[in-house]
Amino acid sequence: MLTYPDLGKKGEEIARAHFLAQDYVILHANWKLGRKEIDLIVHKDGCLVFVEVKARGTDLYGYPEEKVNVQKIRHIRTVAEGYMNRMTQLPKRIRFDIVAITFRKDGSYELVHFEDCF
Repeated sequence: MLTYPDLGKKGEEIARAHFLAQDYVILHANWKLGRKEIDLIVHKDGCLVFVEVKARGTDLYGYPEEKVNVQKIRHIRTVAEGYMNRMTQLPKRIRFDIVAITFRKDGSYELVHFEDCF
């Protein structure tokens, strides 16, 4: 069984592989603005995507995506705005996605990719 910090790290590795398999370009992982960060920033077809990755070792106490609350959304938007303020060319569109990963006892996992969440 993975420890709590390892869950997040493994979840982000799986999410990166998921986006690469779908022909996204990974621009940044764990991009920080002060003490806040965005897990992944990816790009595909003129769309810049800010991704929050949530991983859990079980779904007994709820699903990973349920941990993205109003405060977390505000945090992500703040960091995304800081990122875009540093860009020299703005993309045609932006999107905020959630990748929810639930690990099973046998080592397998379920990945759900929610696009354009907020």
